[in-house]
Amino acid sequence: MPIHVLTPQAIEQQLQNAEILCKHRQKRLTPIRKQVLELLIRAQRGLKAYELLDQVRALQPNAAPPTVYRALDFLTELGLIHRLDAINAWTACVDVAGEPHDLLVVCTQCGSVAELSAPTLSQQINDCILQAGFALSSNETELRAVCLQCHKSSPHR
Repeated sequence: MPIHVLTPQAIEQQLQNAEILCKHRQKRLTPIRKQVLELLIRAQRGLKAYELLDQVRALQPNAAPPTVYRALDFLTELGLIHRLDAINAWTACVDVAGEPHDLLVVCTQCGSVAELSAPTLSQQINDCILQAGFALSSNETELRAVCLQCHKSSPHR
């Protein structure tokens, strides 16, 4: 899925949606939490915790790893960002105030992410997992893939 250019208005709208969600859930979007969320929104791909820490330190030189990890935990808990196990990173949820999604497709090379809604496929996956004696621990399924841009530039095509 191609990355689209985010306008300042689109970024601000996502941050406003996050503020509204936090107020609705009686949670506080502190300045550091908002900063981490904005960095993830702007990145439009998965970022590792230490990449985020480096960016946060550009504005707050004394920022420490626990500060970023606490912000990531909070933002994940509220559904404002996704933890991407495939690449050990986090990405902003682009449709917080929109349609729900149940599939995350993650490029294992560049970290780009597509949020998809495929309820029929998700139900089939859930049924297979139940038949194997397991239950899904999340309502989102993460799929590892290579985006078309990375695939085209791969020497092994």
